Amino acid sequence: MVELINYLVEHATDLLQIGGPIMGFFLVILESIIPILPLGAFITLNMNAFGFVSGFLISWTATCLGCYMSYLLFKSILRKYFDHLISKKNIRKIKRSMKKMKKMPLGNLVVLIALPFTPAFLVNIAAGLADISRKKFLLSILIGKLSIVYFWGFIGTSFLESMTDIKTIIIITLMLGSSYLASKYISKKTKIE
Repeated sequence: MVELINYLVEHATDLLQIGGPIMGFFLVILESIIPILPLGAFITLNMNAFGFVSGFLISWTATCLGCYMSYLLFKSILRKYFDHLISKKNIRKIKRSMKKMKKMPLGNLVVLIALPFTPAFLVNIAAGLADISRKKFLLSILIGKLSIVYFWGFIGTSFLESMTDIKTIIIITLMLGSSYLASKYISKKTKIE
């Protein structure tokens, strides 16, 4: 089984190198819009194909752009329909949830986005439908996605092995904490809440 996985990763990396950074960029954007695709696998492939720094930058830029596009789709096009639907059905729980989401502090939104197993597509939808400001959402994904891309790039194909390594756990915890503190600082300076 390990040989099969190594074979697939090697050949997928070769294909990605042939397609170039644009193909790697497109795959990560596509994952932001189609949630069943594996973000971790695409980030790992980008880092294998283009090196850690280039693969990281390609993946981070693409995932931020893809999440922002998804958020804008729901905010600009589908939010009015959604508001009409919940007003018509008078669904109080959804209204309260949307108000809570809109009032969520920047730091909490960053941490939500930065957690590796948070479904990003659902966060994009909820942020768009809750009418979170563009500036607040953009800042939160720019900060929060740093740790996600690092996490998946670092963990790569040896996820279980890396999770038993205390150094990896410490680095990821420090990145999550740093993301939270950075968002608190930015929130305070820009007065976004």
